[in-house]
Order: sequence, then C-alpha cells, then structure tokens
Amino acid sequence: MLEALVHLPRPSLATTSAVLASLTIIYSVAWVVYTRFFHPLARYPGPFWASISRFWMVNQIRLAQSEKTQKALHDRLGPIVRIAPNEVAIADPDAIKTIYGINSGFTKTDFYTPWRPAWCKYPDAFTNLDEKQHASRRKITNNLYSMSSIARSEESIDLCTAVLLEQMTKYAQSGATLDMAAWAQMYAFDVVGQLFFSRMFGFLEAGHDHRGYIRSLDLLLPILCAASVMPTYLRTVFLMGGALIQPRVLKALTSLKDIDNAAEQCIVDRHAQLEAGQKDESEKDILASLFSVMREKGDKVDFGRTEVKVEVYVALFAGSDTTAAAVSSVLYHLMKTPAAYNRLTAEIDAADADGRLSTPYVKYKEASALPYLDACIKEGMRLHPSVGLTLPRHVPAGGCQISGAWFPGGTRVGVNAAVVHRDRSIFGADADVFNPDRWLGPNAANMDRYMFQFGGGSRTCIGKNISLCEMYKMIPALLRSFHLELVHPERTWTTHNYWFNKPSHVDTRVTARS
Repeated sequence: MLEALVHLPRPSLATTSAVLASLTIIYSVAWVVYTRFFHPLARYPGPFWASISRFWMVNQIRLAQSEKTQKALHDRLGPIVRIAPNEVAIADPDAIKTIYGINSGFTKTDFYTPWRPAWCKYPDAFTNLDEKQHASRRKITNNLYSMSSIARSEESIDLCTAVLLEQMTKYAQSGATLDMAAWAQMYAFDVVGQLFFSRMFGFLEAGHDHRGYIRSLDLLLPILCAASVMPTYLRTVFLMGGALIQPRVLKALTSLKDIDNAAEQCIVDRHAQLEAGQKDESEKDILASLFSVMREKGDKVDFGRTEVKVEVYVALFAGSDTTAAAVSSVLYHLMKTPAAYNRLTAEIDAADADGRLSTPYVKYKEASALPYLDACIKEGMRLHPSVGLTLPRHVPAGGCQISGAWFPGGTRVGVNAAVVHRDRSIFGADADVFNPDRWLGPNAANMDRYMFQFGGGSRTCIGKNISLCEMYKMIPALLRSFHLELVHPERTWTTHNYWFNKPSHVDTRVTARS
C-alpha cells in the first residue's frame, strides 16, 4: 500500500496552479458574500468596493480628497456609511461625545501605529493605543503645553512674527506675489524651532524650505497614510517592498529618517551647549523643560533621553502642517469674503487706536478678546479642519449604541471633523459658507460643543495651545500692517488630504497699509 502511494503520479505545476486559482476564487466569492450579506456591518450603505476591501480607502488616500468623498456619501446615504468591511464613518455630531468623550471606553485602532517612531520605548501621545498608559505618560509633560505655559513664551513667537513681517514688507515693495500657505508653514516651523530650541530653523529668513523638512513631510504623509488604512498584514510588504520597486516609497522612508535625524540632532546640540556652559538650564524653552523633567523625575517615571526625543520628533512631524492649514484657511476665506475681511480689519484698527493691542506685537490675551477675530478663526477652522479623515476607534467590548444603531464590540467607527463641521442642524442652513457672524449669535456655545478640529476628550491634540497662540497673534499682526488679496479670487484653492489636509497655491498679493 505504501509503495503504491509512493509511486502515485505527482501533480503537475499546471494542476497545482489550477487548484490554487480555484481555491482563491472560492475564497474570494465566499468573502464577498459574507461581507455583503452576513457581516455585522452589511446593513449599512456604502460603496460596493468599500464593503469588500480596505483598498477602497487606500484609493481615497491616493486621490487625496477623502473629506469631499465622505461628505458626498453622507449627503446621499445618511449619517452612517460603511467605508471598509469592518469600519463605518458616522456623520452625527452627537456621536463625538459618545465615541471620543473621556472614559467612553472606545480605544484607538491600529490606524495610528505606522506613524509611531520605531525606536521609542513608549508610544507618543498620538499613537499610543493603551488608554491607561496614554493617560499616565501624558501627565508627565502635559503642563508644558498648557496655554499658560505657552503664553509665557509669547516673546519667542514674536521673534518669528518680526521676521515674517520683514519678509512681507519686501513682497509689498517688490510687488511680487507669494503662496500664503507656504509662508504659513514656514512660519509655523520656525515657531516650533523658537519655542522648543530658542532658535528658528531659518525658513522665514531663507524664504524657502532650505532644510528640506517640508519636502520630507510632503513625501512621507501620503505613504504613511496609505499604510495606515490598508490591512495590517500588508503594511510591511507595502513599505519594504515598495521601497525596492517604487522610488516614491523609498524617498518617503528616507524622509522619515530625515525627521528622526533632525530630532536627534536638536538634542545632541543642546546637550553639547549645556556641557560647554553655553546654555543656562534656567532658560526655559520647551526642550530645557523636557531636560528638567528628565533630570528631576526621570528615574521615577521612566522619562529619559529617548522620551525627550519622542517629544521633539512629534513636534517636528506634526507641529507645522496642522497650524499652517488653519492659518491658511482663515486668511484664504477672509480674502474670498471681502465684507468679512473689511470688518475684521476695522475691528483690529479700532482696537489698535484704543490702545487695546500692544505694539509692535499683539499679545494672545489681547487678540483672543477681539470678538470678530475670534469668530473668523473659529470659522476658518470649522470650514477647513486640519485633519480631514475619520479618527477611528474600536467600539468597547459589549457593544454600544451610536446614532440610533447598535454596533458590536470591536467594530471600527469614526467621525470626520470635515463632515460634522458642515452639519446644518448644528451650524445652520449656510454651513457650507464662510460666515463668522454665526459665532456672534445665541447658538455659538452650542456650536462650540461640536467643533472637532483638535480631536476630543483625553485625546485632544497636545499641541492645541501652541497652534491657537500662533494664530491669534500672527493673523492680527499681519492684517494690521498689510492688505492681502488673492491673485486669482475667482479660483478655488487646492488642497491635498493625506490625514493633514494641506492647502497650497494660495497665491497672494501683499500691499503695505498706510
């Protein structure tokens, strides 16, 4: 019997290939049938390809217009739309509190892990999936990013504003046009440099991306974002295999190393300055404060040099694109809406004449007290939140009811700020229109509850106060000294949504005000 089995003919390569192909087809058909008819999310509408594969989401990242696609889907299909076999996007503003509220029980999905630096011992605040660990680690440095701490560093931001205004003066004198979105990012990058390291990187002075950080981020974001939405088991293949055959992927991974090296170099430079006595530790930029935390309680809370580097890395990675997008949105929509622009400049001029604004640089406390400026900044962030994708979370064990529907534990759910910020039931029938007046009415407090541009709950963006302080100081300083107008007011701006929803080509003409 054994001898007979040994002498059985071996299947040919063609036969083996045919069997494998048949099994693949059977599995694929079974998967489609399951996801379309038997999966717990089968009842929810959405694109066909989204219901059977996460590659629908990957393609949306490639197209860089996810927020527009999601908004159109919700308008057509309702508040719950299936965007992957195991994930739904929810456009109900009340879902924000349910999903992202403190102690909600919802946890971050593995969407966030590709953004995590591979060398860190503890995940940073953005990529940490463990809620308890996130809370304990964030407490270590949280006070460094409070508004009171940032406001004490206003003079650092003023130094950057001074260089920006000098450069705007040159443009006004020459009559040349500029891309306001690019200058907003260079400003935001230099503010990070000044706040963290007591020195600007030099973007504003050079007037271009002379260190290559912006180019690095622009290469990196699409690749990391695509990896984040694809199946986990394919990410390494995509990144490593892509690096071998796709120059764009290789450049992106090289850019990731550039940001890593920049973070390390900032720490090396500071350590060398301290060793040489060139830097007094009492000079409290954020890096000095991080070193103080490491020295005073590092052993107790396990916060060492690597943890300092993580904080610097995150600041370099996320500290410019988000703020620049917000500043660009406010200025762009003001230039597109002359009545609002003129009203804001009148408010700034009146406050200036009354001595309510400091000279030469506006203080945050003064700017935030201007009601129309406050309304314009909120409206700019409402119409164009800096992050344009859903913030995915796992439904807690036992399941949960969201927007009148029951979702089993483990289901991926998320809300997109770019969608809920245009909800007419909250923001009015003109929710698609730039109208700062909505923030001066009786519904302002209620609308504020649904603003989601910085995330929500315990996962609110740790750099929120840096961003707000920059915006409230820079915008009135700019508009007090210059008149801005779009070179092509009839055109709509260009945006690319790779998690950070980045505007570009906000071509602007600058004129000095008398």
